[in-house]
Amino acid sequence: MEKTEQENSERPLISHITELFRRLRTILVVLALVFFVSFAFGIKMISYAGYTIPVPYPSIYSSISDYVIKSFIYNELPKGMILINVNTFDPLFASFYVSFFLSLFVAVPVAIYEMWAFVAPGLYKHEKKMIKLAVLPAAALFATGASFAYFIIVPFMLKFVLMYAKILGIMPTLSVRAFINTVISLMMATGIAFEYPMAMTVLTFMGIVSAKSWKSGWRWGIIGAFIIAWIISPGTTGGIIETTIGLMLSGLYFVGVAAAYAIEKRTKKNKKL
Repeated sequence: MEKTEQENSERPLISHITELFRRLRTILVVLALVFFVSFAFGIKMISYAGYTIPVPYPSIYSSISDYVIKSFIYNELPKGMILINVNTFDPLFASFYVSFFLSLFVAVPVAIYEMWAFVAPGLYKHEKKMIKLAVLPAAALFATGASFAYFIIVPFMLKFVLMYAKILGIMPTLSVRAFINTVISLMMATGIAFEYPMAMTVLTFMGIVSAKSWKSGWRWGIIGAFIIAWIISPGTTGGIIETTIGLMLSGLYFVGVAAAYAIEKRTKKNKKL
């Protein structure tokens, strides 16, 4: 009798662990598949019956990642700065790095869906609704941060370095590995940093920090914003980029305060119901 009860209590746990591993396997498969396609396949546009159709084909010399690298060079590298190959395998590393970035970009929505499907059965109705409402703002904040890095931080930083190199009378060169690493790292870091108000909202939703505490501690919030800006900034523009990011994150802090109040109001309303 005791053995039967023990087996029945263990089955749900084993079932949950099995399901978790299955969902993690799905995420890893998507990650690996997108990485392989990005690194080893290119895209050809074929006309058929009046329609232009993109068709993947095997190619490591004109792959999807190579196309993204060329786009980075064309859009981000200022005129006058020379991109060079310092180490033998730097171009290959750059292609690997971009392929991994693309695979993450595709796999993250899949990971969110799989993790949602795993935890959703154990959540209350209002909790499910809150999480669903948070997905789009979180994605928009990350996209805004990454775009800010791509269109403002990186071009300004490289132009600053170019001007400084010319003033010193040295050749303005940059290794391809350092260039790709800088672009992608700053896009990722700034995108994550722009989740500042979302992190505040989550903490309020979990009951860890109240909206009133966020409001009263706004000075610490601004200090935190500038510390984050100092951590993620390249540190080559004399404080201009750091200040710009810090001011933007400070603004997002107050957005987070307003969102925290809205979350508390909605939570109280749900409890009354």
